[in-house]
Amino acid sequence: MSQVIRVLVVDDQFLIRAGLVGLLKAAPGTEVVGEAVDGEEAVALAGQLRPDVILMDIRMPGGNGIDATARILAEASDPAPRVLILTTFDLDEYVYGALRVGASGFLLKDSGPERLLAAVAAVAGGDHLFAPSVTRRLVEAFAHRAAPAEETVRAGAPELDALTGREREVLQLTGKGLSNGQIAGELHISEATVKTHLNRAMGKLGLASRAQAVVVAYESGLVVPGL
Repeated sequence: MSQVIRVLVVDDQFLIRAGLVGLLKAAPGTEVVGEAVDGEEAVALAGQLRPDVILMDIRMPGGNGIDATARILAEASDPAPRVLILTTFDLDEYVYGALRVGASGFLLKDSGPERLLAAVAAVAGGDHLFAPSVTRRLVEAFAHRAAPAEETVRAGAPELDALTGREREVLQLTGKGLSNGQIAGELHISEATVKTHLNRAMGKLGLASRAQAVVVAYESGLVVPGL
């Protein structure tokens, strides 16, 4: 990834989109490479422009953020862009759906400029899970609704049997919202080792983001809501 973070802004509301674009253009180290007004345009521009980060509105006419995120990540060449969902409500089933298909995290639209810029930098640098405690509450609120009979679980349903014992432990603790440092302390291993185990687990399960790993930990029963 280049030193300058290349951002695509997707929002159907002109004033919100213009505000985001203005903020990003004024910030050092970020470049706005494009703007989209709906999911269809977002998919097209993501393929053409290959941004590092996509700020994605979740509820839009002409293609919502969930479908757009799924298509962008499925069609992207390596490295895939990081998708940061913009939402009005933190406990939003639409946001859960976006995390489920591989979005890197989410941010409330009323977050201040510093928080937005920090979130963009975080996901661009590979820190997939922004505000893990909030993400855990979101997943707990909706995971039970999205975990039907085994044959109807999402396409490419993860086979946890493919994981080693340590990979399962790391995935479970990730699902509980622990950071790599906290997991390292819990398991008495180094942070680098935690990262290695998590990356291997995500690779085996075909996961695109840490947030998606949290979703899978709940939907597979590895983590039980409320416990």
